[in-house]
Amino acid sequence: MPEQPPSPRDFASLYRRTVAPLRRHLARILGNPTEAQDIAHDAYLRVYPVVEKNSAEKPEALLYTTARRLAFNRLKRRRIAPFAPGQLEPELTASSAPGVVQQVMARQELQQLEQAIAQLPEGCRAVLLLRKIELLSHQEIADRLGLAISTVEKQHARALRLLRASLADQRPSPAELTLNSEVKS
Repeated sequence: MPEQPPSPRDFASLYRRTVAPLRRHLARILGNPTEAQDIAHDAYLRVYPVVEKNSAEKPEALLYTTARRLAFNRLKRRRIAPFAPGQLEPELTASSAPGVVQQVMARQELQQLEQAIAQLPEGCRAVLLLRKIELLSHQEIADRLGLAISTVEKQHARALRLLRASLADQRPSPAELTLNSEVKS
């Protein structure tokens, strides 16, 4: 009796069949095999629940589409911040270590931002995070959340407006800044 081939929807089978070609494909896109391996890993993590539920008609196509989008998002991030830490010659760069005051201020600003984001309405927060963290387009967000593009655009604009207002409320007034500098003197 001939052995039955593994089900095309079986995740382990999908992984064995696609891991090497997917990494090569991503390495061509990214130009970096290490990044390609990371992106492939992320793609498998995202596709796994769908494949295990047998809800993907073409799991291999879903995997490649997901991986390609993740790779393009990585390329977008590279354009925004083209140099990775430690990429430049150390003797050619100024010390990038911030002082204690800058570190404390940065931590406080980050904490304020996190609090402001946490206070956003759920829909606005989801759209903002998908747009700013995952760098998805409004169309991709609309597809993922099952919303109209106009709704995504409005929620994104509202999230930014609410964040701006919340962070403006948290900034010290000029009088407080003057008072603080006089106390330190």
